[in-house]
Amino acid sequence: MSKIYTKTGDKGKTSLIGGAKVPKSDARIEAYGTVDELNAYIGLVSDLLNAGEKAPTELLKEIQDRLFTVGSALACDPDKEPKLKVPDLKESDIALLEQTIDEMNAQMPPLKYFILPGGHPAVSTAHIARTVCRRAERNAVRLQETGAFVEPMVIKYLNRLSDYLFVLARFTAFEWNLPEITWRPRVNP
Repeated sequence: MSKIYTKTGDKGKTSLIGGAKVPKSDARIEAYGTVDELNAYIGLVSDLLNAGEKAPTELLKEIQDRLFTVGSALACDPDKEPKLKVPDLKESDIALLEQTIDEMNAQMPPLKYFILPGGHPAVSTAHIARTVCRRAERNAVRLQETGAFVEPMVIKYLNRLSDYLFVLARFTAFEWNLPEITWRPRVNP
């Protein structure tokens, strides 16, 4: 049985797919590390939603699979990526999120106020996943702005996924008959 530890990262370096060595503080590592964190939160959201009758566990598993695709794209040495067989995202992945968002929104009352995360652990965790997704998106954009190659579909997918997670949080509250916690700004007299 092979060991889980390799000791190759003990000096603060790691390898991208393709072999290039970079510091563990590299923007590319930060980007795909945040995607990994997001994937863990999606797993938690799925576990928490399993209590419901109509839990979207199949879609959440597919999202986790797509996040491995996103992570692979971000972890790839951009100079060697065209020669490697890294899975790609497709427009159909984004279309599926959009279709699901539209289906959930069609069943709920329209959003009239800003809402605060909370009301149930499943709702709150979906909001946490949403904020981690936005951070992953910002990291990917920041990486792109440094001149590093980032597949444009990665940024588009993360953007749409964060929208999906927001609507999923609302939809969970709606389906479970939980009140949304609306934000009411304090007005000074």
